[in-house]
Amino acid sequence: MTIDKSWTTIKKRGSSNEFWNGLQHFLQMAKPFVNDRGFIKCPCRRCLNNASHQLEDLESHIFRNGFMFGYNQWIHHGEPATGDAGTTVAGPSGGIHERDEMFDVLDDIISEDADEDAVGGPSSNDQYDDLFAALRSELYPGVSSFSSLNFLVKLMHLKVLNKWTNKSFDELLKLLKLAFPKIDLVESHYEAKKLMTKMGLGYSSIHVCKNDCALFWKENSLKDTCPVCSESRWKLQSGKRSGKNVPHKVLSYFPVGPRLKRLFATSKTAKLMRWHSTGKSKDNDVMRHPVDGKSWQEFDKRHPQFAGDVRNVRLGLAADGFNPFGNMSLSYSMWPVVLTTYNLPPWICMKADYLMLSLLIPGPQSPSKDIDVFLRPLIDELKELWVHGLDTRDAASENGVFRMRAALLWTVNDFPARSSLSGWSGQGYRACPTCNEDTPSMRVIRKTAYFGHRRFLPTNHHWRSNLQFDGRTERKRPPRRFSTTDILEQLRCVKTGIPGKHPNYGGVKRKRGDDELNWRKKSIFYELPYWATIELKHNLDVMHIEKNVCDSLLGTLLADPHKSKDTDSARRDLAKLGIRHELHLFEDSNKLMKPAADYTFFDADRRKFCRFIRSVKFPDGFASNLSKNVAQNDSRLLGLKSHDCHVIMQRLLPVGCRSLVNKNIWSTIVELCTFFKQLCASTVNVSDMVEAQNQLVLILCKLERIFPPAFFDIMIHLVLHLPKEAILGGPVHMWWMYPFERYLKRLKDYVRNAAKPEGSIAEGYVVDEALTF
Repeated sequence: MTIDKSWTTIKKRGSSNEFWNGLQHFLQMAKPFVNDRGFIKCPCRRCLNNASHQLEDLESHIFRNGFMFGYNQWIHHGEPATGDAGTTVAGPSGGIHERDEMFDVLDDIISEDADEDAVGGPSSNDQYDDLFAALRSELYPGVSSFSSLNFLVKLMHLKVLNKWTNKSFDELLKLLKLAFPKIDLVESHYEAKKLMTKMGLGYSSIHVCKNDCALFWKENSLKDTCPVCSESRWKLQSGKRSGKNVPHKVLSYFPVGPRLKRLFATSKTAKLMRWHSTGKSKDNDVMRHPVDGKSWQEFDKRHPQFAGDVRNVRLGLAADGFNPFGNMSLSYSMWPVVLTTYNLPPWICMKADYLMLSLLIPGPQSPSKDIDVFLRPLIDELKELWVHGLDTRDAASENGVFRMRAALLWTVNDFPARSSLSGWSGQGYRACPTCNEDTPSMRVIRKTAYFGHRRFLPTNHHWRSNLQFDGRTERKRPPRRFSTTDILEQLRCVKTGIPGKHPNYGGVKRKRGDDELNWRKKSIFYELPYWATIELKHNLDVMHIEKNVCDSLLGTLLADPHKSKDTDSARRDLAKLGIRHELHLFEDSNKLMKPAADYTFFDADRRKFCRFIRSVKFPDGFASNLSKNVAQNDSRLLGLKSHDCHVIMQRLLPVGCRSLVNKNIWSTIVELCTFFKQLCASTVNVSDMVEAQNQLVLILCKLERIFPPAFFDIMIHLVLHLPKEAILGGPVHMWWMYPFERYLKRLKDYVRNAAKPEGSIAEGYVVDEALTF
């Protein structure tokens, strides 16, 4: 009987039982030939029989590096040099435990590193020896179904899911050791985390100036003072540095490249990374993924070389601030920057397990205009991924290694964060980033109203000459559609400001020139070679727009004293414009009286609407319990979350207000709610969005005839641009804030030490990342 050596040529070692069994037979064959120190030559592809290791290390070396080519007669491991075919080595029938599922995980991780080493030269992989030792070790004598590593991984995963404290985990390990003295398990959570992080990808800590002026990174890494404001890098006590250097702020940076490589390390996710090419819609009118949007298609036309390899990665970026301490009175704003991979299919691409934390911007203050300072490491890496790419092992391809490149398609943010990232201020007369300098706006008492949507109508439309809107005839032409070239021309006039918040440097308020319009800065994203040609750079977030529209409608309909837009100032605006005389304030017996408006409910109707909201029952998981948001006196709705407004706008408001206001008001509200329902569908038709664009102009004009100008804040106006953005970006559920807001809850759960929330989140994230790979 000859020796079976076919297993040595198997490529997918982690998923092959044949390779595993053959390796065990080889080790049994070589065992009698170790030297007196227990060492024997290693035939892996890295050692090539030039280095000797102990027998247990041979297993991990051959498993992760593969068996060397050309070593056909195993003369160093028990096979006679004469090549006698009669020599037989039979594999043992027992003594080897079942192949553990963790081998698949380690094979994906180690094969990825092995391929990288093959491209860049030999390197050491000794960091995995402890993992293989735990993988070879039985959890308990006689238990072959669980290795020590497998049990520890599952135990750590339970800790993360159920929010066990480190102390409780240590106590559990002590109890297991006491109950099962022969169990092979680590002694503490510290040792467990140290072992688990070898399966993860880690992060870098970068010191930041206390005034957000600069990073102590690259050319500034050795400096002790800020290159902009000259403030000390370290915290000082009584004007002197303490014994241990403690930085003022620390930015946590999680490199993107290795995490993208990890997506191609397993055959399952590697195949899913091609979905955007194989699963895109074949109907040009139907959109179910960003690949069906015009922006993606235009990007591919401009960059055919990048689009030529479907494995190249398209990314989306989201940034938002949150308080890691929940609803405590302490004011604290921490900003995670999260990436999503749009190569993946729509049903998993926005799942929390596939979102990647790339930056954790420290608090306690929001970075605001200085967010570009913190984005520097990420932008540099994105430039590197676009220009040079990264050698990556593709587990789903026979070709093995390919050059992976990546591009950022757009950002997803609420409106204030969008202003910080894009550089276009969301305040003032030109607040709309799409209308730009042609934003329809007017000054009313104590605020700016974005009123005057008749200019979007055709020039011969009869409403343009109707005086009931604002007492004037509308002769302005529709706002221009500013191209990417027009935007670049505007940015050439923007002056470069000093970063930071130091009162003598970046904190000095600078007055913008007339030629700068609403630009506060030129965004750091323009350093990406392709960014200037992208039409949809920063998405308008549907989630926050829908919530603000819902709050304005409900507050005004219910005459909520805190949220109603029908204030005394709004009525004085009507008097100044000389319209709707029946709604003007008047004096009666030295009292200022406000006439009832058709767009507000009477007291009885208000209670009727609130009781309707209280009585609605939803299927499990469809919505929260809205009855808790109804005030005790059934007069108003309190504490509505974004998803509550989403459900009310699309399901309840059209039904609830039908009999409580006149037909003209009700039908207009129904048309607006129907648009949001159509926009938020999982599948969107281009023709429907084109039609909705025209209908929205009429809807907003109808609202202008119903509500006072003060009702029209910037969020009402932005609704007009959502259909166009849906045509460019595809279905909105792929670029709204809901999944990212939920992800912030996961990050908040990582906080164990309230004194160091950023460190808690960074450490918790890398451990969870290693466990859920």
